[in-house]
Amino acid sequence: MPPHAPLLFVNARLVDPASGVETRGGLLVLDGKIADLGPGVATAPQGARIVDCAGDVLAPGLIDMQAFVGEPGAEHRETIATATAAAAAGGVTTIVATPGTSPPVDDPAVVDFVLRRARDTGRVRVLPMAALTKGREGREISEFGLLREAGAIAFCDGKRSLRNALTMRRAMTYARDFDALVIHFPEDHDLVGEGVMNDGELAMRLGLIGVPREAEAIVVDRDLRLVELTGARYHVSIVSAGHSLAAIEAAKARGLRVTCGTTINHLTLNENDIGDYRTFLKLRPPLRHEDERRLLVEAVASGLVDVIVSDHDPQDVETKRLPFAEAEAGAVGLETMLAAGLRLVHSGDVALPTLLRAMSTRPAEILRLEQGRLAKGAPADLIRFDPDEPFVVDPAELHSRCKNTPFDTARLQGRVKSTYVAGESVFERGDG
Repeated sequence: MPPHAPLLFVNARLVDPASGVETRGGLLVLDGKIADLGPGVATAPQGARIVDCAGDVLAPGLIDMQAFVGEPGAEHRETIATATAAAAAGGVTTIVATPGTSPPVDDPAVVDFVLRRARDTGRVRVLPMAALTKGREGREISEFGLLREAGAIAFCDGKRSLRNALTMRRAMTYARDFDALVIHFPEDHDLVGEGVMNDGELAMRLGLIGVPREAEAIVVDRDLRLVELTGARYHVSIVSAGHSLAAIEAAKARGLRVTCGTTINHLTLNENDIGDYRTFLKLRPPLRHEDERRLLVEAVASGLVDVIVSDHDPQDVETKRLPFAEAEAGAVGLETMLAAGLRLVHSGDVALPTLLRAMSTRPAEILRLEQGRLAKGAPADLIRFDPDEPFVVDPAELHSRCKNTPFDTARLQGRVKSTYVAGESVFERGDG
């Protein structure tokens, strides 16, 4: 298709998570943006490509606020080329890349490197997060102004929780002056200790050291008090426990600029799925009890949890094929995030527009992006998918360089058929 050629989708189930409106009809793309949509849109300009959706869902592309892309320094785990190929196959049109690379993204030159690599080798948009502290060491805050100018979308130390409250206060104050977003992974390092799974009866039966929910909640409580003190924009990267949800709900009620996310894994799996020491389900934070999972699902349905992320964290065979206590935490997730999330829709726990809102609209609003909505003038970052098509996850078919998926051989429903960025096709089911 010629660059920026007109594109007309017909016979589509148009789902706009921003408004919650669902209609049947067509959608016209001109110059990379949505020009028109609705029941009466059925006429294409001369030379346009026409895509008959045959009743499939047409929705905004997903925005994943937490994914590890490997470059620079960890190309053996993932590259921008493989990560964005996996994203496109999973309906993710924008990746927010975590800064835990080598070297870390704490210098404008590294931000520029990630952006250039994404431009040269990526299929979808890649927005780099910069490190909250220099070297992600938790001592000296990064140069937020210079990093923002270079293109950093937010500031986060990845999965290194900032232990020093004074440093966090200074970071929040500095970020507030630039109106920058602070994203934090809440984990009390000392309370976690050598824990490797959720603290409770199952951990005792498996002979594994547990991680209590309080290890997360204590840091969330501290950070929310610092948000109140500084007035910063603050996002909890991953919430996994009800204690944290209660604190965030109270902070939102007080009008603090606080948002939070959780992972697709914590919404669709629980500690029992670890089974016979399955290391692909060793995650940080660990999978929790079923009661906690239910609380998270209810929080997504109510809007208390703003964002769902893949927490894409590829690990190679050498770090996963080990005893559970010794294996690295992390799993790939870009390609299965939507299909796994549709489990919640099929079970009746979450409406489809609500699920898509947490995966597209809310991330766009928090990051102040134009995407995440079906509306005239919005970027034509779009996905077409059949929410009912069944398939079995075959790790060998995943586009990621590593294959450590917690959904290995899982039966899922919901298949992405095509993905578009700015109206250009970046994935078609069957073309590899």
